[in-house]
Parts: sequence; C-alpha cells; structure tokens
Amino acid sequence: MRFLNQSPDFDLTYSDVFMVPILSAVSSRLKVDLTTPDKIGTKIPLVVSNMTAIAGRRMAETVARRGGIVVLPQDIPLDIVENVVKFVKSRHRVIDTPITMQQDGTVGEALSLIYKRSHGAVIVVDEDQRPYGIFTEHDAVGFDRFAQIRNVMSREIFTLDESLSPQQMFERLTEARLSVAPVVDKNGRLLGVITRNGALRSTIYEPAVDKNGCLMIAAAVGVNADPSTRAKNLAAMGVDVVVVDTAHGHQVRMLNVIEEVRQVVINIPLVAGNVVTSEGTKDIINAGADIVKVGVGPGAMCTTRMMTGVGRPQFSAVLECSQAASDLGKTIWADGGVRYPRDVALGLAAGAANVMFGSLLAGTYESAADTLRDTNGRLYKESFGMASNRAVRNRTRSEGAFERARKELFEEGISSSRMYLDPQRPSVEDIIDQIISGVRSSCTYAGAANISEFQDRAIIGVQSASGYDEGRAQDTSW
Repeated sequence: MRFLNQSPDFDLTYSDVFMVPILSAVSSRLKVDLTTPDKIGTKIPLVVSNMTAIAGRRMAETVARRGGIVVLPQDIPLDIVENVVKFVKSRHRVIDTPITMQQDGTVGEALSLIYKRSHGAVIVVDEDQRPYGIFTEHDAVGFDRFAQIRNVMSREIFTLDESLSPQQMFERLTEARLSVAPVVDKNGRLLGVITRNGALRSTIYEPAVDKNGCLMIAAAVGVNADPSTRAKNLAAMGVDVVVVDTAHGHQVRMLNVIEEVRQVVINIPLVAGNVVTSEGTKDIINAGADIVKVGVGPGAMCTTRMMTGVGRPQFSAVLECSQAASDLGKTIWADGGVRYPRDVALGLAAGAANVMFGSLLAGTYESAADTLRDTNGRLYKESFGMASNRAVRNRTRSEGAFERARKELFEEGISSSRMYLDPQRPSVEDIIDQIISGVRSSCTYAGAANISEFQDRAIIGVQSASGYDEGRAQDTSW
C-alpha cells in the first residue's frame, strides 16, 4: 500500500481514507482469490469476534461454511465449548442444519425456534427422522399458540436427494418455485435443509475446513484463571485456532501467558492481542504468537476511548502493526471498527491478513442472543461489549461476591444494546455477501487477484468528513 499524496502526520480511521482505482487486468470479481495470508485455513478474510451475544454454534457453523471462522468467547465453560466444537465439526459442508419437531409439538414451540435459522422452516419428522411435514411462520396465521403443529403444517413435502450437486439443488428448487426444501439420504431420513440462496452460495464460497475436512472453529482464553490449562483442553477438543485475548495486550502478564500457552499448543496457530503499536506487535510475536490482534477502542460496543482516552484510530494502528509483523514474518488481524464493507477492504489494504468484527453481525438470525420483539413488532437481539458490566459478571461468576462486586465497578463497554434485524438482510450470510462482494470489487479496482497483491497495489488517499459523506448513498431526496 502507498498513499496517494504525502503520508499525513496524524492518525487515521477507516472513515478518513479512500482507495483510488488503478489500471487492472482482473476482469471479474469472481476471479479474486480471498484465501487469507495468515495461512490458518480461512477462505475469506472474516473472523467473528469472541463476543458472548454473537459467537455461538449457529454462527460458527454458518460462517465456516462460507469460508470464515468464529472465535468462541473465553467466558464459556469448557464443557459447553466442547459440545459446540463437536457440533460444528459434525456439520455438513453444504447442507444447513434443520430445525426439527415432532408432530405433537405446538405452534408456540415452533415459533420460538424458527428464528434460530435463516431458512425460516421447521421440519416435522416421524420417529424414524423422515420428513412428515413442513412449517413456516405464515402457516401459523389463524391458529393459537397451543395448536398442535400436525394440524397446521403443510403435508406437501418436496425433498432433495443428498447426491445432488448444489447447482442441481438450486435448479430443482427454482423449477418447483420453492425457496427451501429438506435434504434426505438414500433411506429418506432427514439430513438437513437447503435454500436456493444457500445452494447458490455453495458454488461461490469455499468452506474453511481442517485437515479432516471438518468445519473450522477458534476459541479464546484470557490472561487469568490458568489460561495454559484451558488452551491445552481447547487443543484436545480439536479447536483450530487459539486466541489469547485481553483488552491491554502489551503487558508483562500477557507476554508470560503467550509463552505458557505456546508450550501446550505447539502445532496450533496462536493469536494474541490487543495492541496498537509496532513495539506491542513485536513483543507479542517474540513471546510466541503467530498472529497479532490489533485494535483498542474502535468496536461499536466499546467505550474504552471515552472512558480512558486510550486507543488509536484503527487504520493507522493496522498499518503500523502489519508492517512490524511483516518484518518478523508474521501477520495481524484487524479487530474492530467495521461499520461497512469498505472498512474490511481498507483494513486489508492496510496490511491485515484477516478482519475481525462482531457488532455488525449481532442483529442476525445466527447470533447467539435470543430473538426478541419490540412494542412495534420489530425483531431485535440484545448485544453487549466484552468489557461491560454484564460481561464482567459472566466472567466472574465463580468468584466470591465481594470480589465480583469490586470488579463490576469498572466497565468499558455497553451492557445492553438493541441490534435490529434487517428484514432485507436478516442472516449473517446476507452480510457476508455484502462484505465479500465489496472486497472482491476493491481488489479488481486495484488490479489484484489475491489479498497479498491487493496489499501491494492499493493506493490510499486521505479525505475530509465531507469527502466521506459524499460517498454515502442517499435513500431519500435532498
């Protein structure tokens, strides 16, 4: 990357910069390879932050199927982490996990489950797990919540055989004028569901898988409560990437923990952070990390900068830290500050191998929080920062009441925020489509066929606030 004009003597956020187009020989965005330079196995530069309200098994399965990876939070008990890892590793690389119910279930139960998945269907199965009926939210109109689902569901079942290719599944669904259908094995037992968009996406995205062909997943450890033992347990579970995570990564305790964890996860990529300087980056790499997590204060749920004055504009932090990591043969993740697809592209241009974010995905079907309705009937989910009072309570639940009360006095994050589901883009896959489409186009504007070329060829300019505002679309007249 180089600046269009002279490099400024002040730090920059993503909103402060833009990229200019140059001569390109890349004729199509589909010809751009977005395999990440950190070599962890991800096929798109998207890492979902280890936030309790966002990173769960549904999110992990869906994102990995499209080529990214999810980091499970450090405050989840190990037995639950193990169940999530087993679940994600057992998922199909193309077919989505179904929501199933027995015939004697109620409409109320079905409606409480239907927003867990973006395909919007509950498959009613018999005792042998064969599809018996299908229920959608529309089927509930005119029935009370206690009606049995066998009296409400549609009995006209259109199924697809697992042997069909994604393209064939798409064509069959299109011919039948259906958006979703159950997928069955040769014995007629339910394997999962596929949507038209899901089948189409499977021809565009490549899943992120481990050496056994199973979907990938990462998990975090903190710097307290015996992190090396937790990391060792995570490795034994089959976690693909271990992340040592704390708000202030450039501290002696963090460096000691990295050294301890490195000894027990020798063959697993180790990520650590967060830092915002070249000195912090170098110290974390020298302690044993493969990848450095960069960003203090840019997250949508984070109040660190307003509470403490500490942090750094994200574009400049990523630019400096990526150069320091590159000098040592390592890479970084840009963590936070993403509001639009452009921000992911600019983070990559600044040198990040992967871009990490969470709040942008909080208002989706797949996020871990429960789906709620406001007084106007709009669907939303509650999100919160991982340094908030609410998150601190979760992390310290095993401690004594006095110590918990002391720690709860200090918070640097929002404890509750309503993240509304966009009716047009309610799934994490819809947001992934937006982001990856934007990043691929950015690469073609730079004449880059992959992320490494993009980082070499990108030309960045600095703009005023009005320059940024000029680039925003207007959805109403002015």
